[in-house]
Amino acid sequence: MTHTAKRPVTVVTGGSRGIGAATCVRLADEGHDLVLGYVRDSAAAEETAAAVRKAGARCVVVRADTAVEADVERLFDTAEAELGAVTGLVNNAGVTGPLGRLTDATTENLRRVLDVNLLGYLLCCRRAARDMTARGGGAIVNISSAAATLGSPGEYVHYAATKAATDALTVGLAKELGPQNVRVNAVAPGTIETDMHATMGDPDRPAKAALVTPLGRPGRPAEIAAAVAWLLSPDASYTTGTILRVAGGR
Repeated sequence: MTHTAKRPVTVVTGGSRGIGAATCVRLADEGHDLVLGYVRDSAAAEETAAAVRKAGARCVVVRADTAVEADVERLFDTAEAELGAVTGLVNNAGVTGPLGRLTDATTENLRRVLDVNLLGYLLCCRRAARDMTARGGGAIVNISSAAATLGSPGEYVHYAATKAATDALTVGLAKELGPQNVRVNAVAPGTIETDMHATMGDPDRPAKAALVTPLGRPGRPAEIAAAVAWLLSPDASYTTGTILRVAGGR
């Protein structure tokens, strides 16, 4: 992308670590300016922002809980004020809660997973849709999961349920916004090597998942970031309503 062309401005939620961080760096390499939303780890967020700036992109870091409407509005308001009109959204912020059977899950955990993974995605999509339709175009990529179709029994069926909802949101919103030139797609990762597994109580989960994955290994965050970058790019200009599965064959 030349410096004379207007650079895309993309909001990435959950951008401090894992898939979100890899996505920020990949998009910076491809000419996007970034708004990095994060909820907890400011040091990790700043580290990712530094990598984005090193790639030659502008980056604004915003602490925001996507389950809170006011935070979502502030995230997008800050993006517009500091970088200009938002042209892309990567809905990535998500939580699983502890691994285990549904019978053992607390109501508090169920509510938090629903609030972040579903309500948060809806709030971000709503704001992005309002802004993008007003300006005549844009692209949204929701991060789903292979769990949406696998169901994740014994691990987190409630998380899987929110990801199935993400797929329905993606298909429906793509049809709703297509006439306004706003594309909506999703990437559904399989098991990826991130610190999410340790956070939910099973650091060895990627190695175990590799045993039942046709490609014989967990995925890497950069492999998901590449799929997201393609869906946001002009190369995907006729792609909308698609759930792109990047799961090693699962």
